[in-house]
This record gives sequence, structure tokens and C-alpha cells, in this order.
Amino acid sequence: MADRSRSKASVARFGFTDDRAEEQLRAVGLWSETGPAEGADGVLHALSRAPDADLAVHGLDRLREADEGTWAELADALRENSFLRGRLLAVLGTSSALADFLVGAPDQWRRLTNRKVTAENKYTEELVTAVEGLKNAEAEQALRAGYRGLLLEIAAADLGHLVDPELGASTYTEITHRLTALAEAALRAGLVIAAAETNGPERAQLAVIAMGKCGGRELNYVSDVDVVFVGDGDIQVATRIASKMMGVVGKACFEVDAALRPEGKAGALVRTLDGHDGYYKKWARTWEFQALLKARAVAGDEELGRQYCELVAPMVWAAAERENFVADVQRMRRRVEGHVPSELVERELKLGRGGLRDVEFAVQLLQLVHGRVDPDLRSSSTMEALAALGESGYVGRADAAELEGSYEFLRTIEHRLQLKRLLRTHLFPDLSETTELRWLARASGIRPSRGRSEAEALVAEFKRHGQRIRRLHEKLFYRPLLESVARVPTGALRLTTKEAASRLNALGYAAPDGALQHIKALTSGMSRRASIQQTLLPVLLDLLADTPDPDGGLLAYRKVSEALAETPWYLRVLRDEGAVVERLAFLLGTSKLVPDLLVRAPEVLQLLGAPERLAGRSPREVATSLRAAVRRQPGLNAAVTTARSLRRHELLRVASADLLGLMDVVDVCEALSSVWAAVLQSTLAAATRKRVAELGAEPAVIAVIGMGRLGGSELGYGSDADVLFVCEPVEGASDAEAVKFASSVAETVRKVLGAPSSDPALEVDANLRPEGRNGPLVRTLESYRAYYARWAEVWEAQALLRARFVAGDSDLGERFIEAVDPVRYPADGLDAVKVREVRRIKARVDTERMPKGADKTTHTKLGRGGLADVEWTAQLAQLRYAHEFPGLRTTSTVDALRAMAHAQLASEGDVEALVEAWLLATRVRNAGMLVRGKAVDQIPGSGRELSAVAMVFGYSADDDPGEFLDFYRRTTRRAHAVVERLFYEP
Repeated sequence: MADRSRSKASVARFGFTDDRAEEQLRAVGLWSETGPAEGADGVLHALSRAPDADLAVHGLDRLREADEGTWAELADALRENSFLRGRLLAVLGTSSALADFLVGAPDQWRRLTNRKVTAENKYTEELVTAVEGLKNAEAEQALRAGYRGLLLEIAAADLGHLVDPELGASTYTEITHRLTALAEAALRAGLVIAAAETNGPERAQLAVIAMGKCGGRELNYVSDVDVVFVGDGDIQVATRIASKMMGVVGKACFEVDAALRPEGKAGALVRTLDGHDGYYKKWARTWEFQALLKARAVAGDEELGRQYCELVAPMVWAAAERENFVADVQRMRRRVEGHVPSELVERELKLGRGGLRDVEFAVQLLQLVHGRVDPDLRSSSTMEALAALGESGYVGRADAAELEGSYEFLRTIEHRLQLKRLLRTHLFPDLSETTELRWLARASGIRPSRGRSEAEALVAEFKRHGQRIRRLHEKLFYRPLLESVARVPTGALRLTTKEAASRLNALGYAAPDGALQHIKALTSGMSRRASIQQTLLPVLLDLLADTPDPDGGLLAYRKVSEALAETPWYLRVLRDEGAVVERLAFLLGTSKLVPDLLVRAPEVLQLLGAPERLAGRSPREVATSLRAAVRRQPGLNAAVTTARSLRRHELLRVASADLLGLMDVVDVCEALSSVWAAVLQSTLAAATRKRVAELGAEPAVIAVIGMGRLGGSELGYGSDADVLFVCEPVEGASDAEAVKFASSVAETVRKVLGAPSSDPALEVDANLRPEGRNGPLVRTLESYRAYYARWAEVWEAQALLRARFVAGDSDLGERFIEAVDPVRYPADGLDAVKVREVRRIKARVDTERMPKGADKTTHTKLGRGGLADVEWTAQLAQLRYAHEFPGLRTTSTVDALRAMAHAQLASEGDVEALVEAWLLATRVRNAGMLVRGKAVDQIPGSGRELSAVAMVFGYSADDDPGEFLDFYRRTTRRAHAVVERLFYEP
């Protein structure tokens, strides 16, 4: 028993687990009583590397039993010929079906002794020679034997490296090409047999058109071969030959499936060229053109086959223009996937989620859409087409490489599963089948790694590749850009033709020749960048045509593209995310501000595909991030540069979200005010550090008080920052020293922020300070107290209604606010004299500041029912009643208005009319800045700028922009009527 136990342990050392292994090893002369037989180490080690050592030695034992006469020769060859040993044992350890073939034809092992395998172009000759002169069963048997013999060679070349790495691995493409060439040879030999057994073959011509994987030169080991037959002459004779060939080849080699023919199984097996032409032009459905993508003549009459391919090719490459083409293909994929039983969907290599069909459908859809004008994509091979899509930029290089690797992995797994029994299967083993998983892993070249067994490593790889394929499939197959490209006529995709100029004119481009120049500049050359632009531009041109300024939008797109030419992700984002293209086109064709900002803040482009990221950042988060980034900078200049850069990013982000309707006007104003305050805070801190370093002391603390729209968190895109600077001496410093220090810092802040820039201005305006421009830039807190207590006029109290601490020392800032509260919220309100003074000042402002020739009905700031009307009304109520109603103590115009209704100082209806007008005027003012690229208070009276403003408000390109003007005038007219009542009431 002890000896037997040690013997079993020794056998297990070579990877054998079957109880019969030792007995079989002895039978084939590889094992003795004491262990490995003399000279058997090489064979035993080779067996240990076979995918299934037990299966391999069992196959050897069967070969010995099948032909004892030649066994000794084979046994010697296994010991001496490493080439034979590696290939034969790899086959026997993988495929029980090929072992059956070798047992039935024992001399066939000699095929594997020659390093020079049969060339693909000799397959047909070998099979035709084997069947010539034979009929019926003898012909079928000869074809079967010849086919299996060549299949054995292909499998040996595919598997040999698993046992002997020095043999070198054949590539996936080499194997699929050999399998396809073998299938073509079998079809040709089958035709020879069929013709010999059919009366009058000379009266008919027949061509066999390969479809599916055979057409794409990417056949499996076991696969139906899809074909279409085209005939000429006597069609009945051609049909008999086709039918006979299908039967012969089906029995000897593989199933020949003609179900892809016109009308499917209900249609005629053989049709003439005219018959095919009539059907495809009148009756064919979308999926049939998708199938024809792989059509290739492989057997029979060469000229007839060539004519067929030339006939259908133009139809294939025009199929994408069919109505709902993309949706039809997508629907077909979902239908195919839906037929997979739910319990098998995760194991189905071919049809399941993340399976082979996901790759094939995505690649074919991209081919059919873009291949209309790009001949490089017109390949029947999935792998070749995928490579071309990546090379030409239709698919990202990384995405193409990942898909290629994952597709090849799944095809390899499929090949190994089919090889075992030469049965058609696409089902990955159940996770409980550990023995099957171990064999499959070893047959696929997967070894233990990172503490995981072969089976565990295989399962992990299978899941990883499936998830990757599904992710990329959904990214590419459901890419919104595909539908947009498919809708563009093929002629319009050729962007340099005269027809393109006519189309541009029809789309509404005012200067088609200029547009063609932009197109030429973007698409010239053979670069990958130019290829991607050639794909994008037809869609972009259509999208821009629906904007107020297509010509300006295209020019802006060119400028942005040229500025971002070296930005690696720019075109990739546009190509892969259709929503980004659509939104970018709207922005560029609507706004003059956005393109200028985009060139200098391109990272915002990536946010266009994610509305939640574009519009979802809180002002507090943005301000905190900006201050932290600026604080890390080494000096004042670097700090200001960083602050400007981050403000630019925020301006563009907010402007884009605003134009796209993703942020309401209150959120826009709050975001702009918050980032302005953060810039002030950061710049003040940097300027203070610089001055302290120069003096060696810090004699004062400083606070910045926001006034006007900054104080009310109501800034627009072009608003200045109205501020007051307040300081307080530190212990040991005099007021004069504090003011001198703070004034130097404040001047620095104003200077560096107000320096010329291509961005919207950063003007710091301190003119609302005591004594205006004639007064000191900075005062101490006590100086402000004294001034307001003695000299404050009613307009200064009104200005202080917006006062809010925004930057610097928070304690000082809050004490300033406490100090001015009695001034802006007078204890007894306003007496009649001061109320008249407020009204007098407003009348003067309305008269003197309204630009000459301005239309009072559409001037957003000073016009009828505009910003000033509403704000003065709210502010007068605050001055008069805030001492009595605390809700009025707010810097926000909208909040003050709503507080008026709550305090019953105005009706709900009147307040809502004022709020609606104020929000509308604010948004229109912002829209004007975005559209024109510069601050503007007057709504354009007509033209593209008015159309652009109207479209920001949701009006379409087909709507009359005059309707928007009417809406604005109605809204502000109602508000003005309320102002007339409330502002001038006793």
C-alpha cells in the first residue's frame, strides 16, 4: 500500500488526477514500477503542461490500442520530436473530438511531424483532389477526412505553444483566416461533388457568397457557414447544385445556412442578379443590409460572384440613410439579447451582455454610418474594421485597443470550448464546474496568478472583459452622434464639394464660401484630427444652423479647435459624447463671450456632457476651493493669475449652464457674486502678505464691505464690484499708520484686479464711500461711525441697504455692519422730507442717466418697470419700515420684496409682478452680456442678437423674436404700474 501511495503521488506530480492515469502511462511506456520510464521525462513534462493531462494520456492510450503496429514509431517520435510532441499532446489534452478523429485515422498524426504546415492556398487543391471521381457516401467520407485532417493541423498550430512555448503561438487572425480558408475549400469541394451528381451543370452558373463570419474571414472551429446563392442560366439546375452542395458539406464538414437570402427560408434558394437587385431595392429591411456588410464571393463562378458584390455594395453603404436606421439596428441588438434565457445571460459568450455580438453590432453600426464616405472602413472583418475605426478617429485608440483585446479573448474562449467536442457552443462553464474551468483556463493559456487558481483567474478575466465590452458597447453603440451623422445626407458628408456650399446656403449660412474655408482648414490633411473633424462637422453644421448665428458659431468653433488642437481629449470628447456637441454648437452659435472663455478654460467643455456637474457646484464649495488654490501661490502676481484663471473657469461654467437653461437667474447671480467675493478675499490676503513683508509689520486689520449688486449677491457677468474698505489699527499702531497701510493694500488690490485682461473686467469700485471720489479710499471703523452719525445723507443710507461683509477680517466686518444698521434702518423710518428726497433723486437718475435715444420700454436697468424701478421701490420700503418689520432687513432685492408682502405693505399680486419683472430684467441683462460679449443694458431691437436673447429664453429659431419683446414689455409694464402706486404712495 505504501508503494502504491508513493506511486500515485509521483503521478500527481505531473498533473494527473484520474485514477486510471498510472495504468495508461504504463500502457504507453511512460511509467515503470519505480516511476518515470527511461527517456520519458520529456514526454511526461509535456503532458503536465497540456490543458488536461488525463485527457491527453487517455488519447495516447487510445491511439496505441487503435494501431499497435505503428505505435512504436509514434512512441519514438514523441520522445525525439519536440515539434510533434508539443502539437500532438496539446491537441489530445484539449479536444476529445480530434482524438476520436486520430483514433479513426491513426496515420493522420504524421501531419503534425512536419514543421511546414499545409498552406492556406493549398486547402482547396487538397480537398478537391480527395473527392475527384467519387460520388455519394464515398465523396462525403473523403471530404470529411480531408477536412478533419486540415482542421487537425490548424488546431495543432493554435494549441502547440501551450505545451511547448518554443513552438510560438499563432495569432487569433491567423487561426480565423485558416479556418475560413478551410471552409471556403470545403464549399468548393462540395460544389465539385454536387456538380458531378447533377444533370446538366454546364447549363447553369452558380456563385456562393459567404456571409457572417465566413464573409469576414473570422470563422470559428465549429460554426454554421452563412451563404447566399446567386445564379445565371438554368436556375433550376443551379438550385439543385446549391441544394446538393449544402447537403454534402453539411454532412461532411459543417452546416451550410442560406437563411440570410432574400425572404429567408421562404424565399428561393437561388436568385439571379436581377432578382437580388429588385428585392434589395424594394423589400429589404435594415438588418439585411447590415448582414450584407460581410458579403464576399468565395466559391463557384468568380465573375458572377464579383458582379453580385458590386451590385450590393452601394446599397450597403447607403443603408445608413434609411429612416430610423440607427434606431432599427439598436432595436435589433436588444431583440437578440432578449432571446437569451435570463439564467444564461451572464454565461452566453455570443449573444449575452458584454458578449461578442456587442462588439460586432457596435463596429458594424459605426462602419455603416461613417463608411458612406470613408472607404477605409469598408472591411468585412470585425477586427480590421475596429482597427480602421480607431486609426481614423471614429473610436478612441484606447477604446479600440480594449475592444480588440476583449473580443479576441472571448473568441479564444469560444474556440477552446468548441474544440473539445467539435460542437457548436457559446456557453461559458457554470462557476460550479471547477474541473471544466481549470481545463478551459489552461487551454486558453491562463495560469495561476496573485494567489488565484487557473479557474479563478479565468473567471476574473471573463468578467473583466465582459464588463469592458458592455461599457464600450453602450458608449459607442448608443452614441447620440451616430443618429446625427446618419441623418446627414451622404453628399453633405463630403464637405469640400460644390453641393456642400449649396447645402450651407440652404441651412441659413450667410457666407457659405467663408464657411467652406473654415471647413477646409479644419479637415485638410491626413491626420487623425482631420478625420475626426470630417466626422463631426456635418453634424455640427446642422446644429449650428439652428442657432441665431451659424456663421459666427462656425468661426468660433474653428478658433476653439485651433486653440485646443494639442489638447489630447478635446476632439475625443466631442466624438464620444453627442450631448457635448449639441450643447457646444448652441453655445458657440449664441454667445460671443463663451468662445473667448472656452479657449482659455477648455476643461469646462468636459462638463457639458454632465449637467449635474455643470450646474451642481455650490457657491460655497467653489469659493473655498478658489481661496485654497490662491493661498498656495508664492507671491501676489501668481496669486492674482490663479484667481483670474479660476474665476474664468467659473464664469464659463456658470455662463454655459445659464445659456443651456440649467441654472435659474438667482443661482447665477449668487454664483457670480460668490466667486467675485472669493477673488477679493484671496487678492486682499495676497496683497496684505506682500505689504507686511515689505514693512516688516502689520499695523492694521482690513475688511471689505460689499455694496450694490455684490452686497446683494446679485452680480451679473459684467458687473463691477462696489465696495467699501474699512480698517482698524492693531495694538500699538496709530490710526494714521493703519489707514496708510490699509490704503496701500487697497490700492494694490484695485490695481492688480483692474489690470487689462481678455476676461470680463474685474473693476473694484469704491465710489460709494463717504465723500465719494473726494474722500479717502480707506477709513477706520470709528471714522465711518463719526461720518455717518454726523454727515450721512439719505442716498448714503439707501446705498448701505446692500452693505455686506465679503472679505478680510470677519470680526471687523461684522462690527461695521452693526455700526451702520441704525443708519440704513432708521429707528423711526423716514420723515416726509427724506421720502421726497428719495423720490427726487430717483427722478433725477431716470432723467440724467438714461442714454440718449434709448428705448425706455426695453432698457433693463433704467427703463419702465426695469431694475431701478423695482429696486428703488424695495429700498424705499426698507428705509421707511425696516425698523418695524425685521424681514425687510436684507440685502436681497427679491427677499425684500417678499418681505413687503409678508408685512402687508403690498399685495401678493403686486409683489409677484415686481419680482417677475426684476428676475426677467436681470436675466435679460445677463443674456445680453453673453450674446454680445460685453455689458449691455438695452435689449437689441431686432436681428440676430435679439434672436439669440430670445433663444436663451426658450424661443426656437422659427419663432418670431418680436414675441419675446412683447413678453418683456408686458411684464415690465405691469411692474411699472405697481411701482407708480407703491413708490409714490403717501
